[in-house]
Amino acid sequence: MVKKEFIKVISHSGDDRLRLKIETEKGKVVDIVVQYEAKFSEVWHSIVRYDCSHGFLHRDIMFPDGKKEKYLLDIPDLKTALIYAEQDIKDRWKWYRDRYKRRLRK
Repeated sequence: MVKKEFIKVISHSGDDRLRLKIETEKGKVVDIVVQYEAKFSEVWHSIVRYDCSHGFLHRDIMFPDGKKEKYLLDIPDLKTALIYAEQDIKDRWKWYRDRYKRRLRK
């Protein structure tokens, strides 16, 4: 089993990043975590996470108060899910950030 973990900065400011954890077995993706994190006032916050930690593939939307919304994803394999998750966050990170920031102020 091979485990890889790395971070990709996705904004020019450096305040937005993807945290990726990928586990493969014999070249096949068997576990993933793709998490978008944003920095507000020098503190990193988890905003969106794709993973299969509860035995099924899902997306968690995090709230500043610690609550999470969980959405089941119907994607046939984890390699495709990995590509989907990374692309979703790269395409929509500003929207995710703005929504979280509005909730952070409440």
